[in-house]
Amino acid sequence: MVISKAEVSQEAKAANNFLAQFSPGDQIALLRGDVLLTSQPKQDGGSVTAHMYVPLARPQIWPQVTNYSCWTQYFPNIVHSEVLETIKTSTQRYRRLYQVGRKGFMMLTARVEIYLKVAETLCESIQFRLEQGTFSHFAADLHLQDFNQGTLLTYSVQAAPTIPVPAFLIEQAIRIDLPGNMKQMRRVLCDRYSVA
Repeated sequence: MVISKAEVSQEAKAANNFLAQFSPGDQIALLRGDVLLTSQPKQDGGSVTAHMYVPLARPQIWPQVTNYSCWTQYFPNIVHSEVLETIKTSTQRYRRLYQVGRKGFMMLTARVEIYLKVAETLCESIQFRLEQGTFSHFAADLHLQDFNQGTLLTYSVQAAPTIPVPAFLIEQAIRIDLPGNMKQMRRVLCDRYSVA
């Protein structure tokens, strides 16, 4: 496969535009291992995006994040994750996942079951979309972007439970859990290559 100078220039420009959203201080925080969060208010649930730097190249990360049974190691609230079906095309791979999660909330423990349709674009992105489960809405996107000597992982999640809970509480719960989950994911990804 031959890549033209124009294509390389476009990719570099897109990467620079993407990274321009981060101040120099934010970029230093990312390289230090911090997780940066942003939120978008939603009527019916929470929506949070987390950015995290991993000192590994995308081809090192990709096989790990697409091994969905390992998501129980990344996100401790996920207690079961399995692939039910895989469909491959020339440019993408689609999977159906079944996941079970447990979450403590106001002295109660809730069990969540979801079936997800997952679309993968090799070494670039994973889209998780709800097929059915104990959410009225769930969507998540994981993007991998070259950054410094490694990869910037951007994980966006939108969730709305079937029970009526104020959107700000859902968003707050996601904001509390997501940084720890992302740092755990980083540890697991890096441990395989003995990188700190």
